Order: sequence, then structure tokens, then C-alpha cells
Amino acid sequence: MYLVDSNVLIEAKNRYYAFDIAPGFWAWLDHAHANAIACSIEPVREELIHGGDELADWARSHQEFFRPMDDPAIANFAPLTQWTYTRNYTAAAVTEFLTYAADFYLVAYARAHNHVLVTHEQPSPNSRRRVLIPDACVAMGVTYENTFTMLRSARAQLGLQFPTAA
Repeated sequence: MYLVDSNVLIEAKNRYYAFDIAPGFWAWLDHAHANAIACSIEPVREELIHGGDELADWARSHQEFFRPMDDPAIANFAPLTQWTYTRNYTAAAVTEFLTYAADFYLVAYARAHNHVLVTHEQPSPNSRRRVLIPDACVAMGVTYENTFTMLRSARAQLGLQFPTAA
């Protein structure tokens, strides 16, 4: 199963899969969720609903897409936290990763449930100012991909609809 990061949904909404341009992407997410292909987690939903935009409305109306944190995911908090402290990240980077962003929870959940984490972040193993999802995934043995790899792997097809004449 694919576990979707907030940046995938935000980028989609803001750019290439905007609700008014590519409703097929959002319909595919509904299909993917209904068929146990893709989901996200509640901490991502919490990030999204504070946006006050169409994506926030989508997140509110698709609560079932966002799974709650559970005991298997929580069991991964300690090893992920330990890894974070063994790196040379700044104190601010560690605090951000462990406290304020859904990234920490995504990696823990993906590891617990053997999900592929879908994100637009790129690895940067020498980064000290920010803990990046791909680097945490590598450390925790979690596979990660970008949106387009997920869509291709899932054999998604987003059909074109032509507007009707007025």
C-alpha cells in the first residue's frame, strides 16, 4: 500500500492535478483508498485542514483516507527518534522532525505497516538543517517513491474530459 505525504497532495492541488484541471487524480485517490492501494495518516490530515482552501475541504470530507496512528506505528517512534539523535542534525532540525511535522509519523507508520511512502522530498544524507523523509526511510528500511512512480506502479490512468459547448 502507498502512504501519501502531505506534499504530494499540496503539490497536486497547487499545480499539475488541481481540482478544476485534473479531477481524475482525486477520483483515483478515492478508488485507491477503496481498493487498499493508497492512504495517509491523521497527522497529514491535521496539516491539510489548517490550509483553509479546497484541499482542506477535501481532507475534511475524506476523513477515512487518513488512518489513525496505532500501536505498531508507535512502536517505531523509539528507533526513529534514536536514529535522529545519532545524526549530526541541528537541534532545530531534530525538534521540527520530532514535534511539528507529520514526517516522523509517516516514516513510523510506513515502517510498521510495510507501506511505500510517497513524497516529493529528495534524499540529502549530508543535510544538517532538516531531517528529510527519504533519509529517514533509508535508515528505517522503508521504501519511498514519488507521485508519478506510484501512479505508474498502480497503473493509474487519468482520462481527459473535454468541456461541453455552451
